[in-house]
Amino acid sequence: MRPFLYEQPASTPEAIGAAARHVPPHGEGRIQAPAQYLAGGTNLLDLMKIGVSHPPALINIGPLRAEHGAIEADASGLRLGALARMAEAAEHPAVLRDYPAIAQALRLAANQQLRNMASLAGNVLQRTRCNYFRDPSWHACNKREPGTGCAAMEGINRRLAVLGVSDHCIANYPGDLANALAALGAEVDLVAPDGTGRSIAFEDLHRLPGDTPHLETTLRPGELITRFRVPAGPWTRRSLYLKVRDRESFEFALASAAVALDIGGGVVRDARIGLGGLAAKPWRSREAEAVLKGRRLDEAAAGEAAEAAFRTAVTHGDNAFKPELGRRTLVRALLQAAEMEI
Repeated sequence: MRPFLYEQPASTPEAIGAAARHVPPHGEGRIQAPAQYLAGGTNLLDLMKIGVSHPPALINIGPLRAEHGAIEADASGLRLGALARMAEAAEHPAVLRDYPAIAQALRLAANQQLRNMASLAGNVLQRTRCNYFRDPSWHACNKREPGTGCAAMEGINRRLAVLGVSDHCIANYPGDLANALAALGAEVDLVAPDGTGRSIAFEDLHRLPGDTPHLETTLRPGELITRFRVPAGPWTRRSLYLKVRDRESFEFALASAAVALDIGGGVVRDARIGLGGLAAKPWRSREAEAVLKGRRLDEAAAGEAAEAAFRTAVTHGDNAFKPELGRRTLVRALLQAAEMEI
């Protein structure tokens, strides 16, 4: 691990000010500040230890949990503090009752020890598990070293993405919670180093790789995530998260589906669908949602929606099975959600 500066600010203005001091003055590095905010550290510290991430400074925002760690719910929706622990959100009564897809995504995301430590913001910002990204002995990784190529194209790629990929990167987004937040139309509250705030759709937080896979989010230099907001809707209670993996315990998804349905009179009035383990970023399939609206949800309709969801899938070698696995996962999730008692 390379040397780095360590700061532990006592307030949000101090934290974003510390991050701003380490922003490069020009160039593409301005898309994301090289200084890193440290919350739970369950992903960042791993990447530093294996030589993938080299931030010049770590800014410990753990002391800000009192300000940004609350979980609140009312008729308008759910508000999740960025520094709330995964375990806290997974076990919160309002989340369990009214947003079960979020609770399930969190419980399936990691073991209890990690959920007790990891923050919600840190979890949604976790980086890919692509073998070539996480092993610096491989030179060709555009995400780690721009312009070097993508060894995964012709290498070990069984787990990697089939949706949203490019000729420069096929790494997949590994998380669970983010797919549920994307499906449910969440928004993200941010604060910048000058103290101004803004809100963006959760779907706009992560970037597709395109020809710049090293730029993974739309966060501006020094910006701090403070909260996630999930709007209330008639679909949130009839929601679930289905995760398919090689083993049942502590494993990343090969395919997953976050599904939320508003059904009245046996007809789908609205549908929200997020897909995980299959895409370059947290993925909402509006194509699949459009197929279902106004229809009775039977196996045929679910199958058509699944076909629409993977119409643009691109496979490489060992991950050729993933579109079919993704379709079957989505059909299963839709049919299970339709049968839920709410």
